[in-house]
Amino acid sequence: MPVGIFSKLKALAQKIGHGLSWANDHVIKPIVLPAANLIAPALGPVGGMITKGINLGSSAIDVIGAIQVQGLNTIEAQLESNAVVPFKNDGQHHYSIKEIKPESQMPALFDKEIIISLSDSDHDVTQIQNSFLSIVLTANLQFDNNFEQFDDSYKDGVVLFVGLKSGSNIIREYTVYHRGRTIDGSLQNDATTESFIYNTIKPKSEKNNRKHIHSLYENIHKFDTSACGTYIAMREIEEAIGQQSNVPYLMPVRFRISVPLDDLLIFSAFTDYPNGMFGDLKIKFKINPNAFVFAQVNPTVSLAKYYTMNKDELLSSGQQKWMDIDLFFRNWSLSFQHTKQFTQLGCTADLITSIRTEQLTPSGLKNLVCDIAPVIISIKNYVVTEITANMAGYKATDECLNRVRSFFSQKAFVVPAQRVEIWPFPTSATLTGIRTSQNIPLSHVTDFVLLFPKDARCTTCFENPCYQNMQLTTCGRNFPDMPMNTTDQQFFQLQLNASNLDLLFEATDEFEDALTTPRNTATRRLNAHTDLTSFMISLQCERNSNGTLTFDGLDTQNQNTSVELRGAPIYQGVTDCYYNVDTNGKRPPPPILCTVHDTFWLFSPNQGGSCHYDTIHSFDEVITSV
Repeated sequence: MPVGIFSKLKALAQKIGHGLSWANDHVIKPIVLPAANLIAPALGPVGGMITKGINLGSSAIDVIGAIQVQGLNTIEAQLESNAVVPFKNDGQHHYSIKEIKPESQMPALFDKEIIISLSDSDHDVTQIQNSFLSIVLTANLQFDNNFEQFDDSYKDGVVLFVGLKSGSNIIREYTVYHRGRTIDGSLQNDATTESFIYNTIKPKSEKNNRKHIHSLYENIHKFDTSACGTYIAMREIEEAIGQQSNVPYLMPVRFRISVPLDDLLIFSAFTDYPNGMFGDLKIKFKINPNAFVFAQVNPTVSLAKYYTMNKDELLSSGQQKWMDIDLFFRNWSLSFQHTKQFTQLGCTADLITSIRTEQLTPSGLKNLVCDIAPVIISIKNYVVTEITANMAGYKATDECLNRVRSFFSQKAFVVPAQRVEIWPFPTSATLTGIRTSQNIPLSHVTDFVLLFPKDARCTTCFENPCYQNMQLTTCGRNFPDMPMNTTDQQFFQLQLNASNLDLLFEATDEFEDALTTPRNTATRRLNAHTDLTSFMISLQCERNSNGTLTFDGLDTQNQNTSVELRGAPIYQGVTDCYYNVDTNGKRPPPPILCTVHDTFWLFSPNQGGSCHYDTIHSFDEVITSV
């Protein structure tokens, strides 16, 4: 199986062999691999992929997960029957979820730091992978349009969505504490960009199954109520704005957001963490109000849903609403074109600002009028009213704790991690393309990621620049080896390989569409027909050696080196959709270079519990030290 930009974390955990489940040497190699090899021929190509994944060091957890996705329950049972569970529940204190309140004062005002513990004294073992933060905030949204010309029949059925692409996007920066002390190297100043990159390449199945945590545009457009955000009907806007006369108009909106801890890259490989042995963890973070996005829900879908759910009320209110809604569906026109993708708060989108009927004849013949205009929605301020850490965990038997404590008193408990560092390039694209460089140190960089904002306010909305001959050069190498055309088949396959989405796991539609949908031709610009704002370029740097994966990456020993990006538009001139952000002469800010680094957590039960977050050493160096 390909490594994948982030999917290798659990593979590393198995290679290290000193994590909580040190099953690789004891189970995977002597038991699971032979069993999988015996059964694989009966599975054909899928069996080959599974055994190949194990041979390359993929974690048994990843393999079982892949099998569950494919529904191969027989093999799943075979693999699970050989699993080793080193921690045993004590039989009295069952699995439980503890609600932990923040140490910071609530409510927390705009831009305030929030500190909250990630463990509870009632748990010997905290299951980080099953734990999440619940954040409730009230934000004052600003509209530069009051949407006042909606007929009463349509006010409840025409809806806007305001929310997040992924819940973890809301965290702007974070720092982790261990036993009350700051963990050196854990500070992440741009957690939103890190979260965008990490969550963009998650499989479609995971995003669909984790309700209220991710917002897929295809679901938003269909008025799916399990998204990460809130829907606002035109009537709610009218009632909130009321008699306001000053622009922008203000409307308070309440959001409830769930942030799984393993959606934060620093915790992405954690599973069962023995907090009673290694010490408690805390996180300090700030909210990013600029991470929110908005979109127009397809009015034909939202009105139909409103029509269906409120049929009894509509019937009792007389015939006029029925007739108006029926007129809407009979007269809806393709000429009513609103923006059909996510837009970052603070930026402009074409939204439906009015739907009304217009009488044509004295006999009552009516026409449908729909007005669409550019609208800016932004956040003025917010207040965090409630935060809870919902921490899953359990007690363990004394015998089990003593056995594990004895084991890890001699060898470190190692959890692999990764971090993303963000380096905006200094210069923007020109009419003929882009050639820019950044001098930065490279420390065990496993991947480069490129983002192309069209507005300085964009934090989770990035589009395809539609470039050709694009390449990144550093350390005397080109990435990739061949220049890229960002809309062709070769580039698409390269990105799927880099994201581990080319075999058992399926990319989301919006990620695929962003990689493959052209935005222009030689003679015209093309409007987006679906969300195209989940674009990024992933370039893998770590090497393959003799059929095994070696996680070394690029390292310049803390010395600055030049990283150059170059490329040219596929279609130059007025139809260049990247250089010409709009038809009013707006130009894009510089592209953003992101570097992905290997890091490692090392815990020990000695001295009451110790922790070191290693951001300096390579995989091989960490293995040698433990």
